[in-house]
Amino acid sequence: MALENIFHDIFKDKIVLVTGHTGFQGSWLSLWLKMLGANVVGFSLEPPSNPYLFEILDLKNEVTNIIADLRDEKKLSDVMNKHKPEFVFHLAAQPIVLTSYERPLETIETNVIGTANVLESIRNVTSVRSCVIMTSDKCYDNQIKSTPHTEIDPMGGFDPYSASKGAAELVVSSYRNSFFENDPTNKTKIATARAGNVIGGGDWGKDRLVPDIIRALQENKAVNIRNPNSVRPWQYVLEPISGILWLAAKMYEEPKKNSSAWNFGPSLSEKSFTVKELVNLIFEKWGSDLSFETEKNSSNMHESESLIIDSSKSKNELGWKTCLSFDETVSETVSWHKKYENDKNNIKNFTKKQIENYIIKAKKNNLVWAK
Repeated sequence: MALENIFHDIFKDKIVLVTGHTGFQGSWLSLWLKMLGANVVGFSLEPPSNPYLFEILDLKNEVTNIIADLRDEKKLSDVMNKHKPEFVFHLAAQPIVLTSYERPLETIETNVIGTANVLESIRNVTSVRSCVIMTSDKCYDNQIKSTPHTEIDPMGGFDPYSASKGAAELVVSSYRNSFFENDPTNKTKIATARAGNVIGGGDWGKDRLVPDIIRALQENKAVNIRNPNSVRPWQYVLEPISGILWLAAKMYEEPKKNSSAWNFGPSLSEKSFTVKELVNLIFEKWGSDLSFETEKNSSNMHESESLIIDSSKSKNELGWKTCLSFDETVSETVSWHKKYENDKNNIKNFTKKQIENYIIKAKKNNLVWAK
């Protein structure tokens, strides 16, 4: 069976808290954890999109589903004390750059203070052994540079979203140094994970490129693109999720190692792809002759032209690497949405099958977490 022995079977029967479990990546992570035998406790707001993956996969009946605001530190602490998780994955966030211009204070409160609330609630329990906090590739001070960002590059962020993610990284580093690493009695290990531009089935978020393309295809309308020549580290949703699962497992097994920042981005051996190339490949895979239109003066809001991260540290120290090519990533994304459009009743089994097929390919590629 594909699921046997992956991640050293470390999540089986463990209590795992996932913040942001109702979101796009949180839903994929929660489903995979359930398939691994974990007892998942979710803490999140209701997702803003409709439809949304959490409901489509019927995860409400498979996880302990707590709808609450990350900014409510008391509620979060009460949940932590009641359920006493051994693993925490913090994915909850205000994740949209454009929204951060509209609601900067809410973005900062959610992404920075919310992260501090997670750390504070963990500090006040003794059960947590391993915590991975997802930030973003946008946490870096992304001046135009010829080399990809490594984990030691300075934090920054032009827009409020990027700044909030850079600030969250600094908060994590401070808590780790002040309260976790320097306390010999504390067994909790904290790491951060920085992924690229994640795509896959079941994302209907507002102001996100792939959901906008899928909606346009379904409605047979032209796609409006803001920055067609921008370069992004596109990657399949299960790539960074496999990374954070393996990172959490390694911190659990080797508590004196791995408690730091990690990039989980696409392989640098594959060329970087522009927004335009992604759009055209989705059209091709969908079998559509639609075209895209470039929005003129659509916004004065800054967006980086190029953003690439270097995941050599994850490869060399964790043995993690990506599994799918850019072409395969787009194929998996399109096939999920095609299946949902034509056979909604079987989409949960199809989603599980995509996870199983990803694991099978990882085993064939001798990826260390899949052995």
